[in-house]
Amino acid sequence: MRDLVAGMKYLIDGQRWVGRHGRWWGFGMLPALVSLVGYGVALAFLAARSGDLAGWATPFADHWASPWRTLLRDALAAVLFGGGLLLSLLTFTAVTLLVGQPFYEALCAEVDETEGGAPTPPDTPLWRELLVAARDSAAVLLRVAAFGAVLFVCGFIPVVGQTVVPALGFLVSGFFLTVELTAVALQRRGVPQPERIRLLRARLGLALGFGTPLVLAFLVPLVTVPAMPGAVAGATLLARDLVPTGPDDEDGAEGGAEGNTERDAAQEPSAAATARPAPGAPHPAP
Repeated sequence: MRDLVAGMKYLIDGQRWVGRHGRWWGFGMLPALVSLVGYGVALAFLAARSGDLAGWATPFADHWASPWRTLLRDALAAVLFGGGLLLSLLTFTAVTLLVGQPFYEALCAEVDETEGGAPTPPDTPLWRELLVAARDSAAVLLRVAAFGAVLFVCGFIPVVGQTVVPALGFLVSGFFLTVELTAVALQRRGVPQPERIRLLRARLGLALGFGTPLVLAFLVPLVTVPAMPGAVAGATLLARDLVPTGPDDEDGAEGGAEGNTERDAAQEPSAAATARPAPGAPHPAP
């Protein structure tokens, strides 16, 4: 229960952080706006052409009587548009994070700097970061699709399918949304995706407390765009809880050299340890 509340707190703290840093709030909205426009154009095109696509997919119904042919094609057009809408909801966050990788990388770095204890990110070219982000997002979507298929089948179970299954669907979506949003901050800390999922699974309450309310909020039209910068900032704060940054990461190479000197000094045997016993005495002389 404590982790559940902590996850919700990180979500609120992230929105507060961008509220205090208005420039970063506007900066973080740009990728979400670009993605929203792209998805809007694609869905408008699908809505305009879904009837034609339904007609192309059902040539066998050309000679059917008018009411049945119209009903079949209208139903198929509705399914096509509904499927496109569902796909857009499932992929919007992943695509936004991919499009906005440089933006959200900078936002995460700023959150780390202002909160203290910023890690030294891996020296990875941008093209490779985008490739890794695309691969990780595809892996997450496959996992979501697998869970979705199981939940879809379970949805036909009487009573359970109408009560428990939708609740589980929100929880699964919330967990994987947290996986997606923490990806940038944890990637900066050199944590690969399998390890990220393991860390979040070990703190399941934290992941659900952060991601599930956000899933519900994203169901409200146009909430995603203004909420995305705060969600990324909150995910960075959450990542700092999962993988705390030590002082050596802050100090960089200088601190590392200092630490090496201290470690070398600690490893040198002390005078007492190296003193030889006096003749005839079983123990070293004081």
